[in-house]
Amino acid sequence: MTDDKAARTAPVYTGPRWFFPSALIHELDPDAGRSGRRPRRTARDWVVDFSCFLLAVLIGLLGADTLQNSDLPRALSAADQMLGALSCAAVWLRRRWPFGLAVAMLPVSFLSETSGGVAVIALFTLAVHRPFRYVAWVAGAQLVLAPLYFWWRPDPDLPYAAAVVLILVLTGATVGWGMFVRSKRQLMLSLRDRAGRAETEARLRAEQAQRLAREAIAREMHDVLAHRLTLLSVHAGALEFRPDAPRDEIARAAGVIRESAHEALQDLREIIGVLRAGDSEDAGRPQPTLAALDALVAESLQAGMKVTLEQRVTDAGSVPASVGRTAYRIAQEGLTNARKHAPGTEVTVSVAGGPGEDLTVTVHNPAPEADVPPVPGAGQGLIGLTERATLAGGSLEHGRTPEGGFEVRARLPWQ
Repeated sequence: MTDDKAARTAPVYTGPRWFFPSALIHELDPDAGRSGRRPRRTARDWVVDFSCFLLAVLIGLLGADTLQNSDLPRALSAADQMLGALSCAAVWLRRRWPFGLAVAMLPVSFLSETSGGVAVIALFTLAVHRPFRYVAWVAGAQLVLAPLYFWWRPDPDLPYAAAVVLILVLTGATVGWGMFVRSKRQLMLSLRDRAGRAETEARLRAEQAQRLAREAIAREMHDVLAHRLTLLSVHAGALEFRPDAPRDEIARAAGVIRESAHEALQDLREIIGVLRAGDSEDAGRPQPTLAALDALVAESLQAGMKVTLEQRVTDAGSVPASVGRTAYRIAQEGLTNARKHAPGTEVTVSVAGGPGEDLTVTVHNPAPEADVPPVPGAGQGLIGLTERATLAGGSLEHGRTPEGGFEVRARLPWQ
């Protein structure tokens, strides 16, 4: 699936097609290879093919003139010229069957002097369109036949050694030129593939960044709002099931509900403001740190929970803001979970550590006295806390204790 997406998003050549070879445009078009159609000649292809045809005819005419000045029988000379004419016509098939034409020209050029130009053109086409192993076989065969050809039909204007050396140089130049053209085309195709991969990787990185941003936003909203909404649920449930409670308790519960709703709305406004403005999470109202644990515990006590806070932190004022904020969120989520899953139990929040040591945060609650109905979405907050602790360079563990309670223990580096 990824390869298909990369092929669809790869850059396709959209410039003037007449200026480029049809084979190259066919490779640059991701839909052309799947269609199975042969590439149509561009204007450049027609010009090059016609020029090659004229070059082959010109070399053939020069060869025919040489035959007239030789003592070759008229029948053999006519047969030579006929093979040369057929070879010149075969130039138009060089793009479709480059290897077949080059192989066919080996015996034809050995027998027909007027076919020499077509043999050179066929070798050049083979070097452009096929890998080097095919070119090496054909070029090697031509180099082997060249001494035999000039021994059989010596050139009247050149010595034997000079004619052989000339053919060797011409064959090497033809192969080198063809491989140079092929390397340029392969370079263009590799750049196109690299651009396609880069575009695909950029899209995947953007998608991953969006996913990580969504997860960070969801984690922050859960940590901020779950605590407030749990307080609302507890006190609203108390008002529902105890309509005959004393007036003071009802007023206190209503005040907690009002204050918690106000705080939840305020936190929600801040998160939405961060999303709209693109600011960091440090913008707006100061984020809670380790110093805010006392207020968190007091808020839980006001909501009717039994909470004990144990702080054994050396030089608490020097705790890094990110570490303190993570510790606060861990304690907040632990109290929220205890309120939902073990109501009525006494929760112990312990914080210990110092500069150069790990800051340890532990939230422990015993097993509830009665069965508690399952709460939807249980465990999502702990997953978020684990990610927070990992991002801070620490770790978080949670699970049941041997006595049946539940404990969350986090270790955060304090450098």
